[in-house]
Amino acid sequence: MNFQELKALDHQYTMQTYGRFDVALDHGQGATLYGLDGETYIDFASGIGVASLGYGHPAWIKAVDEQVHKLGHASNLFYTEPYAKLAEKLCTRTGMSAAFFANGGGEANEGTIKLARKYSFDKYGKGRSTIITLNNSFHGRTITTLQATGQDVFHQYFFPFTEGFRYADANSLDSVKAQTGDDTCAVMLELIQGEGGVLPLDKEFIKELAAYCAENDYLLLVDEVQTGVGRTGSLFCFQQYDILPDVVTFAKGIAGGLPMAGVLCNEKCRTVLGPGTHATTFGGNPIAAAAANVVLDVLDDNMMDEINQKGAYLRDAISAFQSPYVDIVRGMGLMVGVVLKDGVDRSALVKKLYDQNLLVLTAGSKTIRLLPPLVINQAEMDAGLAIMKDVLTK
Repeated sequence: MNFQELKALDHQYTMQTYGRFDVALDHGQGATLYGLDGETYIDFASGIGVASLGYGHPAWIKAVDEQVHKLGHASNLFYTEPYAKLAEKLCTRTGMSAAFFANGGGEANEGTIKLARKYSFDKYGKGRSTIITLNNSFHGRTITTLQATGQDVFHQYFFPFTEGFRYADANSLDSVKAQTGDDTCAVMLELIQGEGGVLPLDKEFIKELAAYCAENDYLLLVDEVQTGVGRTGSLFCFQQYDILPDVVTFAKGIAGGLPMAGVLCNEKCRTVLGPGTHATTFGGNPIAAAAANVVLDVLDDNMMDEINQKGAYLRDAISAFQSPYVDIVRGMGLMVGVVLKDGVDRSALVKKLYDQNLLVLTAGSKTIRLLPPLVINQAEMDAGLAIMKDVLTK
């Protein structure tokens, strides 16, 4: 099938819910992708942060292949080894106490919202169910997580939305305090607002917020769907903020390309969701869990050092372009935001990057977002940077 045939098939038989770029991908190796038309692309997007080990990673392929030949699926009515080993690794390396496995970030955040409300109901009864989230946040595309998202642009079409959310300003404890009250059960946030423009939150604010939540028995819910699994230079971003949240969600890069997500909770919350209160058919799937075990094995301390070095290299190189379009470059690890100056036509610049075969993402209203595979090598980084320099300095 050639590109035009594939494109026609898509347009005829799939709901047109995505504004796809004019690229058809066929296979990849490392952080390099190859199209149906024979084109070669440098990948600074990794499937929106999903392909954490890039493409063609031998240990990942071996684990998936072996598990496919053993057991593709078993419901959560039975025990299987891969998810149990994965839960152990996640808890041991984070200080959390228990895991629940799901399929995507929105689903993981839904589970977290349910956990927070049940925790409060069990302890305080009805009427204490409101969750405070932050303006400019993004937590998913289900009816509930859209309402949890602190951006009015997402609060359209799908009425009525789930009630029980109020919004505070990032980096302002006073704003959070103004929104909390007797009906509050939790505060939910991203430590780096990814879709909002790659905006890292202030560490002192997070420490003060964690203390405030603990004093009032509000659960602190940290959405690490995008920032987790090594993306920011530690296994989870919260580990760089010197806090231990009550609940953490993860997804995207955990299984290196297979659908998987989950929830981690601390000791206080580990028994909140008991039998019959929450479930998912495919959560903890043996193949996805086998892949995720490899991802965590690869992401050791040495790899974290490499991720931080690579991220600093990209940020410093882009900052050195002295581009007439770029305002600032920010981020942590291999989560990089290239913030453009007011009035710059971001769409035109992104199109030029794609025309030169560099795959990037956007975030917020004026940010080019870079989420390359964590295993990207020096040659691939330099090739991508050369394209960015050409586009951003002309």
